[in-house]
Parts: sequence; structure tokens; C-alpha cells
Amino acid sequence: MSRSTCASCGQHLEFSEEMSGRQVACPNCGAKTRLDNPAFPEIRIPKQKDPEVREAGSSPVAAFASLLQENIGKVIVGKREEIVWLLTAFLAEGHVLLEDVPGVAKTMLARALAKSVGCSFKRLQCTPDLLPNDITGSSIFNPKTTAFEFRPGPLFAQIVLADEINRATPRTQSALLEAMAEGKITADGVNYDLAPPFFLIATQNPIDHEGTFPLPEAQLDRFLVRLRLGYPRAEAEIAMLLQHQLRHPIDDLKEVATAQDVLDSQRAVRAVHVDEKVARYVVQLAQATRDHPDLSLGASPRACLALVRCAQAFAAVHGFDFALPDDVKEMLPHVLGHRLILRPESRLRKKTIGGVLGEILNTVPVPTVTAIAPRR
Repeated sequence: MSRSTCASCGQHLEFSEEMSGRQVACPNCGAKTRLDNPAFPEIRIPKQKDPEVREAGSSPVAAFASLLQENIGKVIVGKREEIVWLLTAFLAEGHVLLEDVPGVAKTMLARALAKSVGCSFKRLQCTPDLLPNDITGSSIFNPKTTAFEFRPGPLFAQIVLADEINRATPRTQSALLEAMAEGKITADGVNYDLAPPFFLIATQNPIDHEGTFPLPEAQLDRFLVRLRLGYPRAEAEIAMLLQHQLRHPIDDLKEVATAQDVLDSQRAVRAVHVDEKVARYVVQLAQATRDHPDLSLGASPRACLALVRCAQAFAAVHGFDFALPDDVKEMLPHVLGHRLILRPESRLRKKTIGGVLGEILNTVPVPTVTAIAPRR
């Protein structure tokens, strides 16, 4: 990302390289600004007084998230931001799609989270021959009682890892939808409630597409966020190599919280205040994706709900009891990145979803929200 400055009000603008040379409206004052031209001192207006800044706060959610982050960091080295985003989705009661190349600790991240909060954990290795009953459970005849008894499948765990989800058939993938949306499973006409907190982490490899079944847009929309871990920095990778000399660090990872702590934190996230201006900002961003000429599919109302919930969780993780537009902007790429579809002609022009979201963030006016003193 590159930076520019509005010549009228001094507002800092961030934009992708492909936006260079374009003229956009400043989100603060509305003045037209070329993104590759520096601000000229002779026409600069004195910068307006900064709005009240949100002070760092402390809350039970922030303390809980910090404890988990530190504990998971003992296993996942050098991925502080990614861990925060995962915890944000966890506390927002959503599900996560981890899309990255093999060997970057996607599975280990899920295991470290489950072990940190003391939740039951099950792993599904998705393959083309995996059947829906293999994951939801099935009824088995018991000759002693001469009756069929239901045997729960791996989905009856609190944290479930669906490894390489795109290798499962669409029929098996769809078996996850009811559990993801409603926290329950229907088998043989009977509804079974899943023990909260139910959290699904699905992984997929974006490189190898042979023998895979791509997730349809309707199913992608069920995932609250999509995250990528990426390769670690050199120093972090060296630390990881030294850490694994004697034994794997997850073997020594201790439980630092309980499932009840998670539920309490999730309830606290729902109580985070969302100002009407912030809600209007979210809707304006969604409408901008629906009207953008480079997109054939924009953000759905479910995406708006997801963005607001993630903004609440991100604010709570950092100790605040109200959400700001900055929280929305932080989570926007992870919430909307997998929900938008580029037009074929835009893809040929080397357009990307990230670039389009950057354009939208630079053109939709950011509201000014008065900061509220954090609870002590």
C-alpha cells in the first residue's frame, strides 16, 4: 500500500499501486485529490483539530484474549496479527476459512486454540469418499437392545477442524451448513444441539486444484472471515526451528481458560456499542461493492452483519466497549474478501479484490464518532 495526503485537509490516504494516478474524493472533506501528487503547501488549509482519540482500555474480554494470544504464540511463532484475527472471529461466534499453502501451521493453529481453552477438539480429514454420515453421525443397530442407537460424529465437538475442505464432495460440504448456521445437526429426523461454543475452522490449499470441489459462493458466505497465515519472517522461522529441537511445543501447552470463559466473552462482545454512524458506514461500504463496476457480486446483508460483529469483537479484544470505523476498516478485507466476485474482464485487467476494496475505502466517507470513555 502507498500513502498520499489530501491537499485540502491533510487527511492521510492509503491506496494500492494500481490506484496510482487516479483522482478520488477525500473521505474527510470531499476534495478531489490525485493519489500520485504530493500535497502543495501553497493551497494547504491548516489541519483540523483531531477528533477525540479512543484511549486504550481494559476489559475482561481484552484480558481473556491477551491470555489466549500469549498461550497460542508459544506454538505459532511470529503470527501475532493472525492470532488476533482468529480470536476476533472466535469471539464473534463465527467460523474461519484458512486458505494457504501446505505447511504454514493451519492445523496447528486450530489445535493450539482448542488446547488453550480446554474445549473438545476433533479433526476431519476431508477426502472425496467422505460421506455426510461420517461427520454428522449415524444410527447403528444394537442387538442387545434390538434398537437403533445414534452414534455422534466428529461434528459433536466444540472446535472442529475440517482439513482440506475442498477435497470433500459438495454433498459432504453441505452437511456442515446446518451446524455452522444454527449450531445443531439433524439426523434421522431428530435435532441434536451442539455443545457451545461451536467453532469450525476449515482449511483449503489455493495452489493444488486437482481432485478438488471448489466451495460455492453460498457456502463461502457462511464463513465469517477468511484468513491467510503466510510464510513466517526469517527470525521467526529460526526461532521455530530451535523450538522444535527436542519436542513439539504443543505437547507442553497448558489450558489457560475454559469453555465458559469463551461464552462469557462472546456475550460481552454482543454488548459492545455500535453507533448508528458506524452501522451506516458499514451499509455504505456494502452498497459500494454492489455498485462497483469491477464486481459482479457485492456484499450481502449477511456480510454487513458479519462486519459489524467482527468490529465489535475487534474492539472488545483491544479493551473497548464501543466500535469505531477503524475497527470496521481493520476487519473489512477478511470479512468481504471471500464474498466478492470480480468480473471476468476486470480480472483480465489484473484487478484484484484487495485493490477494489482499497478503492472503496478511499471513496466512502468515514464518519466522525465521538469517543466514549472506556469502562475501568
